[in-house]
Amino acid sequence: MVYAPTVLFALGEGAVIPLIPVIATNLGADVSMAALVTSALVIGQLFGNIPAGALVAKIGERFTMVAAGTASLVAGVGMLLAPTLALFAVAVFLLGFCAAAFGLARHAFMTTRVPPRFRARALSLLGGSFRFGVFVGPFLAAGLIQLTGTEMSSIWVLLACAAVIVPMVLFGPDPEKSNPVLLKPTGAAVAEDSGEVVTGSIPTLDQRGVFRTMWAYRAVLMRLGISASALSAVRSARQVILPLWGVSLGLDATTIALVVGVTGAIDFALFYASGQVMDRFGRIWAAMPSMLMMGAGFIALSFTHELDQAAMWFALMAAVLGVANGLSSGILLTFGADLAPEREPAAFLGSWRTLTDAGGAAAPLIVAGVTAAVSLPLATGVMGVVALLGAAGFVRWTPRFLPKRPG
Repeated sequence: MVYAPTVLFALGEGAVIPLIPVIATNLGADVSMAALVTSALVIGQLFGNIPAGALVAKIGERFTMVAAGTASLVAGVGMLLAPTLALFAVAVFLLGFCAAAFGLARHAFMTTRVPPRFRARALSLLGGSFRFGVFVGPFLAAGLIQLTGTEMSSIWVLLACAAVIVPMVLFGPDPEKSNPVLLKPTGAAVAEDSGEVVTGSIPTLDQRGVFRTMWAYRAVLMRLGISASALSAVRSARQVILPLWGVSLGLDATTIALVVGVTGAIDFALFYASGQVMDRFGRIWAAMPSMLMMGAGFIALSFTHELDQAAMWFALMAAVLGVANGLSSGILLTFGADLAPEREPAAFLGSWRTLTDAGGAAAPLIVAGVTAAVSLPLATGVMGVVALLGAAGFVRWTPRFLPKRPG
């Protein structure tokens, strides 16, 4: 009951994500507009974090997940029946909103109930649950497309998963009751804008709300949070650029789904290694190598579009990006849990996830804008530079706000 609902939600979402640009193109979008429609997913996540934080604090993780699962059914039906590109984009936005609520509910649960000594591994498993969906979902989508001959069939995976999640969470055993709340021995976040390394406990912000929490924790949010936002940006850019790159090369939907699926498989295979590294050696040793490899992969891909073996290079660089993303599995969840106040962390996690998702929401807009103004390869190179700058930020700020080694 802790991981299974997350796996199902990720499976449904993973089945439709690689096909969103393709469906948008079928509804009349060009490459840049398809990128904009795809960005509605992460924009929905961005706008969903603040109300999700308030909802979790008010009704608890369980009922927030039920509400998100129900709304995702509405989003799936909207995507399936949307007659215009605008309505399809609205449905994609709603799906992103649901993903924010679902993810924050489970993140808050894990933050308050997992001991710090193996927090990174537990949250990497949570991140791995999302990656499992990204891994398996595209293969299910590719199989359905082959059977039905239409990309819209991938949306049925989302509908089926959401239909199972709601009764599972609503009527199954409640993990909130069977797992006691644990108080962390340390709090890593800075209560006021001191910018110093924190080794002692901090006052809780359970009554302050999301916006006052943002102000109280402005030091960590504007420093380490910006680096985390860069990581979220390049992750989001990967989900947009790879399908668009396949479309721009003239590959069919099945091939694009398979390439994205293989990338997800590599990503998924490495998720637990990331948690082991973070728990044993420190958070920085998962964040920095991932960002460096992500930057190198995007920059290398940007030079391959006009090569004779462009499709081969596309598959190869997609694999490199999969390795890089796998090495960072759970890192944003772990940072958020490390930095959150001891009691009622939902407000801080809403602030943290809003900032990191802002990077994820901005990336597709940057990709769409640069693609429309210049080209997709240049947009890809820009995201590579963002990844390298994010790596530098992690090197600078992680030792300041977190111990070099956990515990």
